[in-house]
Amino acid sequence: MFGRLAPGGAPDRRWITDHRRRPKVPQEAQHTAPALLLRNITVLDGLADEPVPGQDVLVEGDRIHTLAPTGTLPLPAAASPGRLRVLECAGLTVLPGFFDCHVHMSTCPDADRFDTLMAPESLLTLRSVPALAATLDAGITSARDLAGADSGFREAVTAGHVRGPSLQIALRILSITGGHGDWRTVRGTPLDSSPGAGVVADSPAGFVRAVREVVREGADWVKVAATGGMTSPRRTPEAGGLTEAELRAVVDEARRHGVVGVAAHAQGAAGIAAAVRAGVRSIEHGYLVDDETLQDMGERGTYLVPTLSALTRPVGAEGPSRDAERRRRLRETALERLSAALTSGVQVALGTDAGIAPHGRNLRELALMVRLGLSPAAAIAAGTSVAARMCRLDDEVGSVRAGLRADLVITDVDPLADIAALGDPGAIRTVIQAGRIVKHTVTAPGIGRAA
Repeated sequence: MFGRLAPGGAPDRRWITDHRRRPKVPQEAQHTAPALLLRNITVLDGLADEPVPGQDVLVEGDRIHTLAPTGTLPLPAAASPGRLRVLECAGLTVLPGFFDCHVHMSTCPDADRFDTLMAPESLLTLRSVPALAATLDAGITSARDLAGADSGFREAVTAGHVRGPSLQIALRILSITGGHGDWRTVRGTPLDSSPGAGVVADSPAGFVRAVREVVREGADWVKVAATGGMTSPRRTPEAGGLTEAELRAVVDEARRHGVVGVAAHAQGAAGIAAAVRAGVRSIEHGYLVDDETLQDMGERGTYLVPTLSALTRPVGAEGPSRDAERRRRLRETALERLSAALTSGVQVALGTDAGIAPHGRNLRELALMVRLGLSPAAAIAAGTSVAARMCRLDDEVGSVRAGLRADLVITDVDPLADIAALGDPGAIRTVIQAGRIVKHTVTAPGIGRAA
């Protein structure tokens, strides 16, 4: 069933849209609860730069049914008295549910590496449950896990066994021998045998097989190590990863199997450039990207996921001193280059590297992007409509529009005036996932009453 093609040999995008790679609505959200009316709310839809105050938003089932000026909305029969819950929302703003396009849900940033190495896999999985819930409560209704989570994470959220964002997953990173995903001792003893452990190959044919393996295991994305990284055992961020020929083989095979795209861990300039030329869909980190490659990214439509939360986390507070020193040397230059990237017009999607950065503080990334040059509205778009487009879900989520799935967040702060305030999960007062209220902390009189 993999590799179904449209006439002419191109991947059949209708199949991709309909297949399991599209995150399913959590079963507990597939409900017959009353319709939901957000009355007199300000709408910031993830597309426009300016909010629209005084709107009524009607949700029926898992969909946004209608938006209209307050008091003008003709309620359908399905929303008759007793079948309609009204939230009085004066002073509140509704936005699309946010994406975090770079997370590692099975990783804890403060975990001891030796303890993690010795832990049973069940413990590593179960400790992810509060991280998933905290991510959802922070306003992240969709996430892309780029190594660590297997298909069981995605299906557990879908089945309603755990609270969390809808997931797309990459399972593991594909790496050359000695590359960023090769976590073996000098004598070849594996240090990571988890479901998210890296796959090592050393030729285009070897990487074709590796792509087929992760697709077989249920991957939505394929992730590759185009360079080393700050936590690589033997590779610096500037060191090479897959060759351009190997990268092209991965991209071609991933496209043939209809996955969403290829995400490239890429920090050094040469590796970023090679990954872009090879046709990857997203560059992860991109810390040392050069001007020529930024132009190439703009022309090709390559997305950048800058993971500023990981880059700017305190140096030396955790991890080996080697990693801290690498990051200390890299950070100043990386911030300069990412500022150039964010103001260049390249498509930017929000991603935090949560698991390296803290879970449940995902929207701190918004203020970091604004600090490097994005407008607040553009930063919000990076976490909503642009991220949805990168994940090929923009016909389903990512903006507040009639017909889309009702993944929404409500806040009592003005996001355009104080974007940093959204980084506090307490500012996310209500989270609606597929039409179902999964977090609600507004206690003002009249809020949440049934009509």
